[in-house]
Amino acid sequence: MTIPDDIHETRAAAAPPRHAPPPPHHRRALLVRLHFYAGILIGPFLAVAAVTGALYAAAPTIERVVYRDLLSVPPAPAALPLQEQVAAARAAFPQLTMTGLRPAAEPADSTRVYFADPALADDLLRAVFVDPYTGRVLGDEQTWLGYLPVSTWLDGLHRHLNLGEPGRIYSELAASWLWVVALGGLWLWLIRAARDRRPGRTHRVVMPDLTARGRSRTLSWHGATGVWLLAGLLFLSATGITWSTYAGAHVSDIRAAMNWQRPQLDTVITGDGGHAGHGGPATHPAIDAASVDYAGVLSAAADAGVRSPVELTLPAAHGEAVTVTEIDRPYRWTTNAAAVDAVDLGVTAVVDYRRDYSTMAKLADWGIRAHMGVLFGWLNQALLLAVAVGLLTVIVRGYRMWWQRRPTRGSGWAVGRAPRRGGFRRLPVPARVGIVAAAVAIGWFLPLLGLSLAAFLVVDLTLAATKRRKENSHA
Repeated sequence: MTIPDDIHETRAAAAPPRHAPPPPHHRRALLVRLHFYAGILIGPFLAVAAVTGALYAAAPTIERVVYRDLLSVPPAPAALPLQEQVAAARAAFPQLTMTGLRPAAEPADSTRVYFADPALADDLLRAVFVDPYTGRVLGDEQTWLGYLPVSTWLDGLHRHLNLGEPGRIYSELAASWLWVVALGGLWLWLIRAARDRRPGRTHRVVMPDLTARGRSRTLSWHGATGVWLLAGLLFLSATGITWSTYAGAHVSDIRAAMNWQRPQLDTVITGDGGHAGHGGPATHPAIDAASVDYAGVLSAAADAGVRSPVELTLPAAHGEAVTVTEIDRPYRWTTNAAAVDAVDLGVTAVVDYRRDYSTMAKLADWGIRAHMGVLFGWLNQALLLAVAVGLLTVIVRGYRMWWQRRPTRGSGWAVGRAPRRGGFRRLPVPARVGIVAAAVAIGWFLPLLGLSLAAFLVVDLTLAATKRRKENSHA
């Protein structure tokens, strides 16, 4: 039987080409467009956060170099008693009130003595550095939570660009979007790898394709580098959100509701001597900094499990104890603290890290210290620097891919085309409802992400309306 030619033509038209690409995945189209907008518009915030974060992570090393004349001393056989070191600092600033000290932790370290200085802001102290072997005053600097000026400036640069509270919007925006960009990019990269069924291509997920050229080469390096950075980016996003203004408030509420907060040391000395936990506040006289047995206080705290290096803080009110708290050092996992009665050197309260911290409080504490670059010392700083440099290369390659998509004809100011729109409309109704509900929930928890996502939507709809008007005017 002869088949008519028109049937042959109909079948040929209906049959898909043998090597035609698979039909577009609507969810992928939606994610590609979101990833594109987030990369283009949030990329500058991520780049600034990466640069300032790398500098902040290196702050402990920078501090040791910049202030080496204050922080380091030649070791000697024996140190002076702490009372004499404190006396030397008080003699240099007799008009100021002493608030605490940080004894030398290593043979080559100096001792810091802290003073309240009315000339400084309320959250700053005057730190006087003393040679523990000679009692010579090496100099003084203002400090913020133990940070010297360079570290304080780098911390402010990373948190709010040293612009104050309004500047924190940038860092919260970067932290809120970082995990979205990282996970979205991973999904797109894995989908691309799954669609490439050529032999020997599986390893291209973690290794760039060195044989590729043009935009494909840029994409290969962009995707493979992102895979290697993924764990670090998610970690920095999660820990950064905990410090943010708006999302951080939600994190604090959750930690309070779940009892995941850091335990607080009770410094009140009770009326029965402070060792049984009964009675009202004691009527101890005001503590004279010159009369405190600093070595005895530190010894009592050490017996309670508080190990050097530590910071000692004098009480700010009557009836309170001296506090001794462990400070950060590489590979230290604890932050023990003890309250010591300066009169009889009795320990009135203890915060034992292993006993009193919940698992989530420990994880949060370790995460923050790792984010700061102090948990693992120079190795921690090197890893953060590597992640920051890697993130910058990913951002630069993302913009380069956008440039490589630009039209080759027309205006020299043309930029790359955005991925095609309409992926959301082509999704099933249940999927669209689920995406909207998830976006609302995430936007509530991460307010700046929610607001910026709404802004992306407004921009996208505006561009679509503008394009339709132009098309209609030329029809």
